[in-house]
Amino acid sequence: MAPREARRVRVGIIRAEYNAEITRSLERKCVETLLAHGVSAANIKRVEVPGCFEIPLAAERLAALKRFDALVALGAVIRGETHHFDLVANECARGVMDVMLRHQVPVIFEVLATYRKRDALRRAANDRFNKGIEAAEAALAAIAALRATGK
Repeated sequence: MAPREARRVRVGIIRAEYNAEITRSLERKCVETLLAHGVSAANIKRVEVPGCFEIPLAAERLAALKRFDALVALGAVIRGETHHFDLVANECARGVMDVMLRHQVPVIFEVLATYRKRDALRRAANDRFNKGIEAAEAALAAIAALRATGK
């Protein structure tokens, strides 16, 4: 997407505060990447929710406003000793998909679901492999693809 075109793009970022060390790094790299591609800082809305389970509700609210070209969901679910990991990760993914299909707006799902904290930290490191970068690039690509189809 050309920087001139990107300037008008509006992106909502929903970040889970749980596992903040990881999710804040994802958000930082996501925002840096959007800005580097020409998205105006004024067109980036950030919303913080307690955990990943609340991401779909925030995505629903933002999508219903019809103000955003794409949403980005950022979170980290790390396996513990119970079944909780599977429930949260799966329901978060399902909820985000429901929002995307219901509102016809891309919701980029960058909720890390890892077996170990070190794996999540690696995906949120301050380097070019940070998944926040990938999320921003996916959002811009999805916007361009939808615009090409007439949306």
